[in-house]
Amino acid sequence: MGDFEVKEEDLAGRIGKLETSHGILETPAFFPVVNVLRKEISIKDIMAVGFNGIITNAYILKKNNIVKQDIHKELDSNSIIMTDSGAYQILEYGNIEANNREIVEYQNQIKPDIAVILDVPTGKLEDREEAKMTVDETLRRAKDVESIINTENIIWTHPIQGGRFLDLLQYSAVEANKREKYKLLALGSPTVLMEKYDYDTLIDMIFTVRSSISRGKPLHLFGGGLPHLIPFAVALGVDSFDSASYILYARDNRYITRSRTLKLEEIDSFPCSCPVCSRYTPQELLEMDESERTRLLAIHNLYKILEEIRETKIAIKEGRLFEYLQEKAFSHPSVYSAFKRLLKYAEYLEKYDPRVKGEIKGLFLYDENSIKRPEIIRHHRYLDLIKPMHEKAIVICGDKFAQPFILDPFILKIVKEKYMEADIYIAYPFYGLIPVLVSESYPLSQFEIPKSLSESVIRISSDKANSILKAKYKKVELIECENSKLHIMPI
Repeated sequence: MGDFEVKEEDLAGRIGKLETSHGILETPAFFPVVNVLRKEISIKDIMAVGFNGIITNAYILKKNNIVKQDIHKELDSNSIIMTDSGAYQILEYGNIEANNREIVEYQNQIKPDIAVILDVPTGKLEDREEAKMTVDETLRRAKDVESIINTENIIWTHPIQGGRFLDLLQYSAVEANKREKYKLLALGSPTVLMEKYDYDTLIDMIFTVRSSISRGKPLHLFGGGLPHLIPFAVALGVDSFDSASYILYARDNRYITRSRTLKLEEIDSFPCSCPVCSRYTPQELLEMDESERTRLLAIHNLYKILEEIRETKIAIKEGRLFEYLQEKAFSHPSVYSAFKRLLKYAEYLEKYDPRVKGEIKGLFLYDENSIKRPEIIRHHRYLDLIKPMHEKAIVICGDKFAQPFILDPFILKIVKEKYMEADIYIAYPFYGLIPVLVSESYPLSQFEIPKSLSESVIRISSDKANSILKAKYKKVELIECENSKLHIMPI
């Protein structure tokens, strides 16, 4: 139980299969939070949208004597069920009327597919010593119940705490990763950051945890319910999410899109074709009974979250997750900041990005951010490592020539005449230099760039080309470079 198999990868994100007692969970996956004390939306409603898993609160179930033995039978659902422990209530109210062992034993009894120990959330703590206490106590509690957790039928989750204190977060992740009985690790306390649009810190937290644990262990993000952030978290290696955002927003008449949230009162027509938006107008929803309006808005919100999960999976399969992040980045200034912060970890993303992947698709290169994508990083690394064959380089500025460059008649003529006396390159934006003799290799001729380039792209590309030429050659001859986009210096 808990075997995790990676099927597809792109950047540090992946599509995987997690074995549970009630079937295979394909990741990235989202678990809608279900509060069994509130009847606004049923589990059947959620399943009808297309989800195959939910998360509910074990403490609430226990306290209210709702489930006594088999959670699947008593909630009348054969879906994958995850139970949280009550830590959210600790975050909200300071304590709960149960201890860790009681919560763990209760979850053993009701047999969810995935369960969580009763951790101590860091939340929005600003004092480092208080934050350290949440880390130490969570680690102590996880160790304390290792001998009693049922790992035959249940995948047990080890929460990782530390909040914005990245050193504590790293320590918590490293220690949690050592505990083999816990097949799922989970980053806690992101909600307070998302409420403040502090996405930069969240990106740092995700990277810190994911880079500190085994790639073979899936990572869950508690409270990650905003569609516009899901692909960024996935790109760094988050495998599953949960959130009550869909219903909390619905109660407040908030309508989720994949880029932002809107107030129902401010919408004239729905920009969506889900079953709710296809059947009703905004005015019709506003005129409904509150409970039915909440239910329908919640269903719509779930459709948007599921769409985002599916679109992210498609991007991974097609090997265009980086481009998808670039598209999403312009949905909000805070999301753009998150994208820029993610680029700080470009070398990490390149490390896990597959070199070869199914059907080849050309690169779409847009601006200086595209220079941070794994394929361009690898090419620049290749330029640094290759040893020159000659003391002289011939550089042809490629603005006028067709791809692949080696097949262009003008370039081919130069190659036939000069390859015995000089190394021959094409100078080109984003790449800097492309060795002509390998210019058919992917992705050196499979890309598209804008007709108009920013000054930063021109500068970075020119600097890369000139630094390579200066370091490796005694003489550089330029051909067709007088009006080139790049500024290549002869030697």
